[in-house]
Amino acid sequence: MKEYFKRLWSALWAKTDIDEKAEAILKEAKARIAEMKKELADVKKAAKNVAAQSKDVLDAAKGKKRRGKKPYKKYKKKTNNNSKN
Repeated sequence: MKEYFKRLWSALWAKTDIDEKAEAILKEAKARIAEMKKELADVKKAAKNVAAQSKDVLDAAKGKKRRGKKPYKKYKKKTNNNSKN
């Protein structure tokens, strides 16, 4: 009797297309997971940048100068007085 139900179950599964649907869903899920991993890597990178910049904001509130930045200076444009007009 047990063997009969096993064969019947196998025959029913062989006639359905649930396997193909399950494979398609699995393939789609894997593709979405791969895209999510890429996006999470981008988010992680951006979060690190935000954390670093927030430390700079705290330092600025304490009165410290900006690190790694050149001070802003206005440079006068040199003119060529030797040119013939």
